[in-house]
Amino acid sequence: MQYEKEWLEMAAGGDELAFTHLFHAYKFKLYGFISRLTGSPATAEDVVQDVFLKLWKDRKSLRDVESFGSYLFRMAQNHAINGFRKMAREVDMLKEMNTGDLPAHSTPQSHIALKETREILHRAIEQLPPRQKAIYLLSREEGVKHEEIARRLRITTGTVKNHMIQALRTLREQLSQHPHSLEILLLPCLVFPFC
Repeated sequence: MQYEKEWLEMAAGGDELAFTHLFHAYKFKLYGFISRLTGSPATAEDVVQDVFLKLWKDRKSLRDVESFGSYLFRMAQNHAINGFRKMAREVDMLKEMNTGDLPAHSTPQSHIALKETREILHRAIEQLPPRQKAIYLLSREEGVKHEEIARRLRITTGTVKNHMIQALRTLREQLSQHPHSLEILLLPCLVFPFC
């Protein structure tokens, strides 16, 4: 882009207008890239917003960027991949809370907290919108793959992913509002089942 290097230099110095030019020059391309990568328009919107927010916070480093496009797309791709990893850990944690037992070295308080957290989780699942609830239950309780869920419900795989992302976000928010669920979240073998 003709003025990109100047915009980077100006944005690095705190010029909001120059940063806005960079944002408008790349937002649709970046959104399309992340949307194709994740299959989720909602996730793509979040990634674009998060990446540009991080760029603004670390704007002084923009002076050192040689190819802004490459830098931006690599940063967004890494952000999306980290989001997938986080979601996978959350799914494992929710599955463990739903069906698993605590490690042998856990305390009686942990068992009580797990029971309460399971009740909170079940109530939160019951409150999900019908389509999200159906997809969540098929995926997490019956182990049905996204492609099969899409076929059964006659929707796209991307729609299944979007509903799962929204359901997990809602469940995470519900669990985070209860202090006992935080105890469970802090047990490493539940959050990271591979430990």
